[in-house]
Amino acid sequence: MVHPALMQTVDTALRKAPELKTDRLILHGHGLKDFAESVALWTDPDVVRFIGGRPFTEEEVWTRLLRYVGHWATLGYGFWAVREAATGRFVGEVGLANFRRALDPTFGDTPEMGWALRPWAHGQGYASEAVQAVLAWAEGRFGAGVRTVCMIDPQNTASIRVAEHLGYRAFAHAIYKDAPTVLYQRP
Repeated sequence: MVHPALMQTVDTALRKAPELKTDRLILHGHGLKDFAESVALWTDPDVVRFIGGRPFTEEEVWTRLLRYVGHWATLGYGFWAVREAATGRFVGEVGLANFRRALDPTFGDTPEMGWALRPWAHGQGYASEAVQAVLAWAEGRFGAGVRTVCMIDPQNTASIRVAEHLGYRAFAHAIYKDAPTVLYQRP
């Protein structure tokens, strides 16, 4: 079941991701042209260290890309590929999803924020900038104060800093796929 606050937008939902721009970044919907760079992102051990702990296979990345496109088609929100505005260089991926995770407590139908960046892009403020752009888009699309959630490995101090900087606050500790995680919400 889709969250009631979001239901009114689903029938007239965007069927593909709108382009978002910040001072340094361009966020665009995923397409075939992004597949090789998404594979490079998700097969990098430094990227997945706190996201499942093992590199993804090419098949798993393909499924992820299709899931991104499917989110836009069915829910009217989803993930974006992130690139540097000045160079076009692939930075990573950021967005909102409903993964229907088997968590206790559950996220329900609350949109879940997520981000993953190439290691060269870490420490430059790109994650905060991209997440902030998505949050601004979400508030414009779904209304001010729309609740979003995220889950972060408790050892991932960089992502915890990003989340807290943008107003996320821990509300529960959980186990997901046999690993501890901290659940955050905003506002």
